[in-house]
Order: sequence, then C-alpha cells, then structure tokens
Amino acid sequence: MQLFFDELNNVTLDEEVNRLFHGRGGIYPGMEHVCLDWFPPVLLLTSFKSLAEDDLVLAMDRLSQLWDEQDTVNGSMNLVYQYRNSGQTHTEVLAGVVPEQHLVRENGAEFHIHLLRGQNHGLFLDMKNGRQWVRDHAADKKVLNLFAYTCAFSVAALQGGADSVVNIDMSKGALSIGKQNHLLNHLPSGARFFGHDIFKSWGKLTKLGPYEMIIADPPSNQKGSFVATKDYSRLLKRLPELLTPDGEVLLCLNAPELGIEFLMGQVAEYSPNLVFVEQLANPEVFTDRDPNKALKVLRYRRV
Repeated sequence: MQLFFDELNNVTLDEEVNRLFHGRGGIYPGMEHVCLDWFPPVLLLTSFKSLAEDDLVLAMDRLSQLWDEQDTVNGSMNLVYQYRNSGQTHTEVLAGVVPEQHLVRENGAEFHIHLLRGQNHGLFLDMKNGRQWVRDHAADKKVLNLFAYTCAFSVAALQGGADSVVNIDMSKGALSIGKQNHLLNHLPSGARFFGHDIFKSWGKLTKLGPYEMIIADPPSNQKGSFVATKDYSRLLKRLPELLTPDGEVLLCLNAPELGIEFLMGQVAEYSPNLVFVEQLANPEVFTDRDPNKALKVLRYRRV
C-alpha cells in the first residue's frame, strides 16, 4: 500500500468531485486494484480484490491524516469502502456519514450522487472532458443523448446553449435522477426523456431529428441492453441517418478488452460516411499504462 500512501501526499480535497488515485491505470505496480474518489464531502475507497484487515486499517489511518491536513473540510472524516469482485459489490460506511441528499459539483454543474447503491454512483468521473467538450460545442444545436443514464451530457449541452436535447435510456430510474439533475441546475425546459430500448425506438428518434450532435456512451457489456462486440455495429448502421450534414457524434467505449482499433474498425465498416476528427483526452488522473484499456472517446463528423 506504500505507493498509494505516497501519492496521497500530492492530494488536495477541493470543492469539486474528482478521482484522487487511479490504481486501475496500472502505473502503480501492485496497486492496480485500488481507486480513491472524492465525492465531497465523502471519500470513496474502492478495491477490486479483498483488502487485508491490516491494510484497511492502515488506509483508514492515512486517509484520516489526509483529511486533517486539508483546509477545505470540516469535522471528522467521511469514508465509504466498496469491494467489488465477480459482479458482487460490498459497500459500507467506515467513518462519518453520507449525506441523505448528496450533491457534487463538476465544472459549474451539480449532480445527485448515490454512493451506497451498487457500482454506478450517478456520475462517471473519467468522462469529465467529454462533458466539457459537449458544453463547449453544443450552442444552438439539437442534441441526441443515447444511453443517457443520469443525463449529465444533457445538462452539459443545455448549459452550453443547446436548443434541445433528447435523452433515451432503458432505465427509467436513471432518467428520473436525470430529470432531477436538470432541475438542480435550473434547466426546467429544453430536454426530453424517453425510457425506451434504443434499438426499438429508431422511428421515434428519427421523427424528433435530425440532430447536429449525437452522444453515444453505451455500457460495454450489459446483457439485455448493450454488448459492444455485437451491438456497436447495429448502432452505427443507423446513426448517420440521424445526423445532419456536418453533424458530429461522440462515440464512447469503456471496455479494457477492446482497443481503439475495434471502435474505429466498426465505424469504417458500418458508418463509412463518418469521418474521424479526434480522440478526446481523458482527465490526467486517469492516465493508463495501456491507453487502449482506458476510456475511448472518439469524435466523428458526417460528410
């Protein structure tokens, strides 16, 4: 755990949500199983293998020390520990409390967070740069947000001046939180929400389009929703017809076993009138020893 402890010397707990330690990136040998996130006012320690009791006690002591070193926090430490293994998740509050209504800020936006409900907490931190890109480029555009989850992209688009956003996701519960996120950010209009299967909704999406911007951020392997190896091709066959000429699409893939070549190959085969523009960089804290294993966010333009 010493590499983890050493990195904490460079950590500041500021007012915005952030990843503090990204062991999953493989640049800290022996610590590939550990991540630390800051969801103010709560620290979230995640491990992908069981931590020995002694290591967990040492981690709590060092995190308590980190907390006491900060000028931006008050009172005693709030710490949640989550252990994930083979699809199973164990979550417990090790110190302090988690706010009943837990709100965090990122780049001028606020979001509802749920640290004690499974593995998905309401906001994927590695997509921060993608949300900023949408905010910077959405002005006066009609936007389609596929696999919208809690609609953080929609909030970013409307904050960036989008004319309208269509959000679609199979999870009505996630979309309900998405609606709350819009109200939280004083965005009572401009967004529509559809709790539908995307692959059964092409007619509705076509009728509401075409769109100047499309965001596709699907799960990589979620049975009954989307499995990248078989469903990205289905998606790409239909995307271009939803785009205006010169419309842009962000294609996202977060599957360590599938590199950028997979996604680019899928586009070349199934959407040949989409032209690659750039790959968006991930936040620096998410640096990975093998960039192909990290989140891939590719920007394409229709010609």
